[in-house]
Amino acid sequence: MEERLPILQMKDIYKQFPGVKALSGVQFRLFPGEVHALMGENGAGKSTLIKVLTGVYAIDRGYVELEQKRIQIQSPQDAQAAGISTVYQEVNLCPNLSVAENIFIGREPRRLGRILWKELNRAAAKLLEERMNLSIDVSQPLHSYPIAIQQLVAIARALNISAKVLILDEPTSSLDRGEVRQLFDVMNKLKREGLAILFVTHFLDQVYEISDRITILRGGEFVGEYAASALPRIELVSKMIGKELELLEELPKLQAEAGDEGGEIVLEARSLGRKGAVEPFDLSIRKGEIVGLAGLLGSGRTETARLLFGADRADQGTLRIGDTGSVHTPRQAIDQGIAFCSEDRKGEGIIDDLTIRENIVLALQASQGWFRTISKKRQSEIAEQFIEALNINPPNPDQLIKNLSGGNQQKVLLARWLLTDPKLLILDEPTRGIDIGAKAEIQKLVMSLSEKGMSVLFISSELEEVLRVSDRIAVLRDRRKVKEMSGDEMSEQLVLKAIAGGGEG
Repeated sequence: MEERLPILQMKDIYKQFPGVKALSGVQFRLFPGEVHALMGENGAGKSTLIKVLTGVYAIDRGYVELEQKRIQIQSPQDAQAAGISTVYQEVNLCPNLSVAENIFIGREPRRLGRILWKELNRAAAKLLEERMNLSIDVSQPLHSYPIAIQQLVAIARALNISAKVLILDEPTSSLDRGEVRQLFDVMNKLKREGLAILFVTHFLDQVYEISDRITILRGGEFVGEYAASALPRIELVSKMIGKELELLEELPKLQAEAGDEGGEIVLEARSLGRKGAVEPFDLSIRKGEIVGLAGLLGSGRTETARLLFGADRADQGTLRIGDTGSVHTPRQAIDQGIAFCSEDRKGEGIIDDLTIRENIVLALQASQGWFRTISKKRQSEIAEQFIEALNINPPNPDQLIKNLSGGNQQKVLLARWLLTDPKLLILDEPTRGIDIGAKAEIQKLVMSLSEKGMSVLFISSELEEVLRVSDRIAVLRDRRKVKEMSGDEMSEQLVLKAIAGGGEG
């Protein structure tokens, strides 16, 4: 492989924003017929490098070569014209249009100004069959298919426009295991056909399953380029975070005494359920206890969290906070001391066009009422306190939150709710889509909050993470709570058995 010439080469790339050095002397090579993983913490420079490569940002210094020729990429259109296409984590297509229209939008076969629909559908079906191993009705609207199919349609469109370099930016973050397998089958097929694929992901298993080589960035700088087969996982993680793996492996399990059976009950659900969402379940959470929710995608974890926060209204059962309070709406939940960090960080969490400071004080301002405005000076004091406590980067309270990495956005959301001093913190996928260093920081924070007496409901699709932080685990399957376990019962094997159907409770 190394004897061949790279199809793409980025040399000594520099990119700076006001107060932030995003890239400093970064190198990157991509060869035909390979999958090359780009790895690094949130804030390492991965997204910036991709945006430089695709013409979203201009390069301050350095150059890009494609097929041994220097090219100037000044817009995404330039990148596509050169043969570089990107498929993002959030599919950037038109869900109301048909699959065929999405693939050929702007390039539909026409005669006398009219679209030739039969020819359009035939061409789309042939493209999906030959390149994606996918046989579907291309005349149906895109939204009628699951996200995994939409990802494949987006890839087919990208290949049809330009087929030299394909960039896949977090394509598996919303896919289940079977859907990931389907995507990897397509990636391997495209690799055999000679396509060069740049793959960005936070899932280490997937990196080693699909990638030929790995480039690591840290703090906007180039750490190194490695053959995946020659880089042990422990070294990869160490190079990414600049610390030893003990960040995760030696996280202490902080069992709070208040989480014992005799502790004060903070929340109690009895036969709580919602038709079509979650079957009736019992669940109690005690002061200082971390309760994990485990289960596959679609098992009902998020639906359970939304019922407990009052975001969705239960149609059966009861929910009580402490001795007196009941919850039917998010407003009541907040008043009773419940905070909820949604898994939809973008849609239900951050406010893109507000600063870090404004996002942090949002919940506190809402609880005080909009006529009792928190002064800008006090806002800044609060923001700086949490920026330091949670290691939010960049440490500028007036930076727009949309310019932060996913892990740092997640920390801002945590700061927002911690500021309200909740009794119970509901965290739905708090570490999804963020790097291992930020994951470790959030896990340590959760356990330290528990030690100080805060109760936490912790939801994650990563079973190892749930096992690491939880005092007790409730297992969900097919929107039904099937088992609850604690102590020695909380092994990976027993949890997996319950998820798969080997243990009712």
